Amino acid sequence: MELEEIMEKLEDTVGSMENEKLSLEEAYGKFSEGMKLVKMGNEAIDKVEKKIDIIMKKEIGEQTDE
Repeated sequence: MELEEIMEKLEDTVGSMENEKLSLEEAYGKFSEGMKLVKMGNEAIDKVEKKIDIIMKKEIGEQTDE
């Protein structure tokens, strides 16, 4: 799942928690779903950061070789 899609689902989940009258069990389910989405989002961001680090290290290495 792409980061943008994760963020949209997270917004929907939070919105439903804020705007709907939920039972405690339903609210817990939404909270649990939201936490899974947050974890997925963090993992997606970590992957991008690692790719950026690799590119930056490669670019810096190429500049010092000149």
